[in-house]
Amino acid sequence: MGHRPDDPPLRGRGRPTRRAAPADGAAVIRIGHRGAPLLAPENTVRSIRRAIELGMDFVEIDVVPLADGTLVLAHSDDLAELSHGVVQGRVTTESLEELREVAPELPTLDEALAAIAESDAGVQLDVKAPGYEAGVVEAARRHGLVDRSLASSFHPESLRRLGELEPGLRRGLTYPSDRRGISGRPYARPLVPAVLRCLRAVLPRRIPRLLAAADATTAVLHYSVVSGASYAPPSFV
Repeated sequence: MGHRPDDPPLRGRGRPTRRAAPADGAAVIRIGHRGAPLLAPENTVRSIRRAIELGMDFVEIDVVPLADGTLVLAHSDDLAELSHGVVQGRVTTESLEELREVAPELPTLDEALAAIAESDAGVQLDVKAPGYEAGVVEAARRHGLVDRSLASSFHPESLRRLGELEPGLRRGLTYPSDRRGISGRPYARPLVPAVLRCLRAVLPRRIPRLLAAADATTAVLHYSVVSGASYAPPSFV
């Protein structure tokens, strides 16, 4: 993540200084992406608590709304992804009771934030689409986590709305966005490295304009536009 130069440090309340210090003196914030997904099912209370136990400064969780307005944790609206292929369909059209038949550990946003509030960790709330910003803000307020939260999104309109509802909530613009999934298509894969090199080259000039347009305080960047180094997800044997 990158911040505007005049922003105070982003950290969990009362978090002791224990992060690695790079050569340039900048603090490194350790974020558990969807909790600790290699040790417990992602986006569950169990995964969140495991990430906190391991000393993460922040826990990132994905938030989506159901038809009745209930906010739950899910990476996407794809029911097959949530249920690990058990059923097909959309997450957002189902009730919480129906979803828990195929994903028993599915937590509401309130349940997830309650677990985080028990610790001194911060939370990154990834808002997947416009339209439910008020519910996200209200949940952060209920659990006393506004000052320990970063709301992130690909959608500038969501970030602007979040800022209107709660100016004290930090807002992160996620970049880049491949909304059509082109990078995953076989014919496009050979072009991806060249596109990433171009994005890296223009990043210093482009990001300030994007942040200003979204009224965002932070850039949430995919590793591939920050570094040309290759990456392979870790695995446990």
